[in-house]
Amino acid sequence: MPPRYSVDMHLKPFNPWWAALVLTAACSSQQVIPEELEPLIDRAVLFRELATAPDSYQGKIVIFGGEVLKAKRLKGGTQIELLQLPLDRGEKPILDRQRSQGRFLAIQQEFLDPATVVKGTTMTIVGEVSDAKTEPLDDVQYRYPVLIVKHLHTWPAQSYGSAYPRPGFSIGVGGGTGGSIGGGGGFRLGF
Repeated sequence: MPPRYSVDMHLKPFNPWWAALVLTAACSSQQVIPEELEPLIDRAVLFRELATAPDSYQGKIVIFGGEVLKAKRLKGGTQIELLQLPLDRGEKPILDRQRSQGRFLAIQQEFLDPATVVKGTTMTIVGEVSDAKTEPLDDVQYRYPVLIVKHLHTWPAQSYGSAYPRPGFSIGVGGGTGGSIGGGGGFRLGF
């Protein structure tokens, strides 16, 4: 009786492009949101709506990104003031301050040393909407939406100059003529 299934056991040649693709996917699959929080997030809540009427969204779990403006210690934890920034598909804040729709406060209920929350750091925050808080901002009173942090993801620092990586290796070949006496050529290898 012939076997019911057959498997092609011929090995295909190694394809470095597939290896690079798999390696890239593995390195970029950094999980920003814990699996247990994902189904709780109400992605229909937009920051602009929350900033306008924070009381309407109390108790909702939301996700927002931002850039740290300052942090301070409170009796019950740490308050982080962030400039809201839109998130990309990977839940990372887009470094374009002109696209911001305002500021918000994230309250980390466990102590987080404000000295470790560096100004300019980008964060993705999953939090529960709480009461709004009014605090002075320059010469006015500013009404901040407040999130109680359920999960805080800090992104590695990236300078604006490093957004376009430079090659670390280059090869150059040159040639020319030297008139009636002879010619010239050259080879350059740089790192």
